[in-house]
Amino acid sequence: MVSPPHEAMHRIFQHDPGLFSRVSRFLGVDIPAPVKATALPTDLTEANPVERRVDTLLRLETASQGPYLLAVEAQGKKHPDKPASWAYYTAYLWTKYRLPTALLVVCQDHATAKWAQQPVSCGPPQLPTLTVQPLVAGPHNMPVITDPEEARADLVLASLAAITHAAEPGVDAILKALSTALRDAPEDIAKPLVEFTAQGLAKRPAKNLWRNLVAVDLSFYKSYLAEEVRAEVRSEVQAEIRAEVRAEVRAEVRAEIQAEARNEASAESRAEDILLILEQRGLDIPEDVRSRVTHCTDPELLRRWLARAVTVPKAEEVFEDA
Repeated sequence: MVSPPHEAMHRIFQHDPGLFSRVSRFLGVDIPAPVKATALPTDLTEANPVERRVDTLLRLETASQGPYLLAVEAQGKKHPDKPASWAYYTAYLWTKYRLPTALLVVCQDHATAKWAQQPVSCGPPQLPTLTVQPLVAGPHNMPVITDPEEARADLVLASLAAITHAAEPGVDAILKALSTALRDAPEDIAKPLVEFTAQGLAKRPAKNLWRNLVAVDLSFYKSYLAEEVRAEVRSEVQAEIRAEVRAEVRAEVRAEIQAEARNEASAESRAEDILLILEQRGLDIPEDVRSRVTHCTDPELLRRWLARAVTVPKAEEVFEDA
């Protein structure tokens, strides 16, 4: 199942294709800024039924080096099958478009980033026919942008910095700087970055801080993040109301049961008194009389029977006025 961080880590490059050239300097390469960018279909499926999709695919054109393809993959954890898939992607794209193909893998933890940047060859050791070694962006090389002015200079890079450092201790400072920088940004620029950042943080503790910062610094923002908070609050309120209603109903039911118990106890006591009086008077008590008295639950009727039990000549006559 595709997670929000997975989507944020690669879709941010669709939002701003020029981001790759700005990120490249942190990866040890110098990629010129594109003068034109085109989003290409991500479906790399051939005629056979095997389906293969790259996360994001862009055609970037530069003034000095010409066009090239950028495939962006979001990787949340180590996966032994991924290097082979990446080799297929790059070889297929090179064959289909006849353009140089760059592969960028975006991670959120050091272990996955270290694994992803290791070169993997598909041939024997002495014949490395095809070697895959993607560029990797993650917490190990993405900048920690804690200065609002620095964040304001490149808001998209600051958002990516927050996403790639989502599990790092310094993410709180990055989020504070980003929210401050976004205060002065036009709404159409700030909105997608707020959403990318929220998706990238997913269920990590830092997302609560981002919510609070958005609520204070960016009160205009009313997208899914606000709706998500509203849904959670609604759920909490519903749970509280249900608990209150249960408590009220429980109290009512308890009172009803207690009243029934008192009536049953009173009825049992009067039934015992009726039979005791009849026995003390030496009257014969047939089984049907005894059963009728003990099974009666009407307190008023039992009271009348009790009064008659004192004077009737026969036990059966206790019921004559019933």
